[in-house]
Amino acid sequence: MDENAKSIVMKRLEKTAEALRKNNMEAYVANDCTQAVKLVKSLMEKGDVIASGGSMSLAESGVLELIQSGDYKFLDRSKAKDREETEEIYRKAFFSDVYLTSANAVTENGEIYNVDGNSNRVAAIAYGPASVIFVVGYNKVVADIDEAVKRVKKSAAPANCIRLGIDSACSKIGECVSLKNGGDMCNGCKADTRICCNYLVSAYQRHKGRYKVVLIAEQLGY
Repeated sequence: MDENAKSIVMKRLEKTAEALRKNNMEAYVANDCTQAVKLVKSLMEKGDVIASGGSMSLAESGVLELIQSGDYKFLDRSKAKDREETEEIYRKAFFSDVYLTSANAVTENGEIYNVDGNSNRVAAIAYGPASVIFVVGYNKVVADIDEAVKRVKKSAAPANCIRLGIDSACSKIGECVSLKNGGDMCNGCKADTRICCNYLVSAYQRHKGRYKVVLIAEQLGY
């Protein structure tokens, strides 16, 4: 990205960060992933119990490597031997000091939008962990919730289904089938493999500072 385009991206991220702060969330703007990792590190303490959602953004940004460094007690679900152990880690995440994740979209109005199938991620975001840190590339910043809904249906859900090897309608046609009928938030396929089952909009927060959003001027994840 050249400096002119980067300048516009940074202005948009700063605008979004200010809206998030008005909604009682901490918000930071990082010029690149290196700066973002340093920011995330500053928001945690050595020895913290860390849990995370499945996220390409955490891996691509370098944050996953940070929490796997040994400085933290990372509840790493990738090390689970079976589904039962995975479910146990999901539940332990509610008692973690820090929950790390990305977002499906962040609006310029200061809202965070997430959609899940299994829903351990949206559950932990909404309640449990003492601190929730979102690592978000500029490509996930949208104007409003309507645009956030479309972003998931056109981009995030199909790409994640392909990544996870899920045989779904959107992985085959490249977008949610509901878009043919207006694409309302909750409409979609009726398959057992559907990954869009629970929807979470995080708006104004009663618990100031529990949410910490690191916006990065790089494209990350889906």
